Amino acid sequence: MPMRRHGPSLHRHADRAHGQANGGTGTSGGAAPMIRYVSGGVPGRQPDGDSVADALEFSRAAPDRMAMFFYLQPEREQVMELGEAWDLHPLLLEDLLNAHQRPKLERYGDVLFLVVRSASYVDQQEEVVFAEFHLLLRPGAVAVLCQDGSWIDGTSGPQLDEEHPLTSTLRERSVLEDVNLLELGPEAVLYRVLDTIVDGYDPVLKGLRVDQEQIERQVFSGDAAVAERIYRLSQEVIDMQQVITSLRDVIDDLRAGFGKYEIHSELQAYLDDVGDHLVRAAARVRDLRDALSQILDVNGTLVAQRQNEDMKKISGWAAILFAPTLIGAIYGMNFDDMPELHWAFGYPMAIGMMVALGVLLYVIFKRSKWM
Repeated sequence: MPMRRHGPSLHRHADRAHGQANGGTGTSGGAAPMIRYVSGGVPGRQPDGDSVADALEFSRAAPDRMAMFFYLQPEREQVMELGEAWDLHPLLLEDLLNAHQRPKLERYGDVLFLVVRSASYVDQQEEVVFAEFHLLLRPGAVAVLCQDGSWIDGTSGPQLDEEHPLTSTLRERSVLEDVNLLELGPEAVLYRVLDTIVDGYDPVLKGLRVDQEQIERQVFSGDAAVAERIYRLSQEVIDMQQVITSLRDVIDDLRAGFGKYEIHSELQAYLDDVGDHLVRAAARVRDLRDALSQILDVNGTLVAQRQNEDMKKISGWAAILFAPTLIGAIYGMNFDDMPELHWAFGYPMAIGMMVALGVLLYVIFKRSKWM
């Protein structure tokens, strides 16, 4: 199912994000794609006014050249321009135009298409915020499309911090700094993005773990509101598990293509390292889900125990109140031949019996820890 996010926050500052990317104050149109040229593994100039087709022509001119495209929440016209220049399959173009997809890998001829999701944890709301990225690879070119532009706008709302490594990746800093990596081609950029996304899962899982520990203390403190918090956090963990599991399938598919597509051994080792980190993240999120399930069971047991204690107290007081009611009902019967009916001490005796029986029952229940 498409991954949900909490409210419209991911798109609230889209225009402002576009404006920052352009260096302006924000417009209604999408930001122009950021294009970078690489030749022989060395980052070259940022083209001024070059189109997507021009950048592809640059990459085709020599085997050691590469063009990189970075889109921040692209508009439909920008996606159509990319599709025309890259000669993308109609189904692939449809996927690019329609976001909210689960992580996946597909190949259309010489074009590799990936959908991946990065994550950030907003501790104040105890929410995991996901951002969707589409990655396109072909010989000599790679495109990264961020479908959630507010993640780059480090001003307000649940988005990434400006210094977050994923933000740096999308602003090309961490990609362009590694010359040795760029020599290995478009796959190297893809693996760097995957590595950054997987590394970003670690602080999310740490945040979820902290909340889980807080919930454990809250459960044993008898807080009645803890059940709702457990359910909400469990939903966040389930969402995180679905993203990690889907991304593991993507990594497995990439590994399966090592031999067929002659992936460089250094890149294979790079992806294996990403896979190892993802395996650890999967184990941690699985442990979190199991722990929350156990906490929910423990909370249910404690609630049942507290309800049982409350029922004991209610039953004890009901019995104490029933005793004088029973005596009063007997002496309230209108029979002529009743013992002590005309006795001067009959009324005080009845009252005394009520009080004595109530006190006796209270002592018995108190010793039985019902009161």
